[in-house]
This record gives sequence, structure tokens and C-alpha cells, in this order.
Amino acid sequence: MRIHLDPDLCQGHGRCYTLAPGLFDADDQGHCILLAEDVPDGEEEAARTGVLNCPEQALTLED
Repeated sequence: MRIHLDPDLCQGHGRCYTLAPGLFDADDQGHCILLAEDVPDGEEEAARTGVLNCPEQALTLED
């Protein structure tokens, strides 16, 4: 499973890194940065939660 981020869509709501801090973080402006594109074993549910809670749909998952 891979996470994809479209930084042009991210508005910095912070839901992704609040809900899944092991996969997402924030830059200096509060916009999402990926800590890992490839989701580590055991983090699949956290990845789905972070992606599904992005109001701008800046994050997607690829199986």
C-alpha cells in the first residue's frame, strides 16, 4: 500500500497528522508531509483513517 499526496490540494487542516502521526507530519506552514510513502505493516488502518479524513482529498491510497 502506498500513500500519495497532492501538495497543491492540501490546505493544512491537520487531520491526517493528528489521526496518523506515524505516517504524516506537518511542514512549517502546517501542510502535510509524508513520513513514508510505503505504508509499514500494521499501519494500514491508520493510513486509511488519515486519507479518508482529508477534507481536500489531497491524499490517496494505492493498494
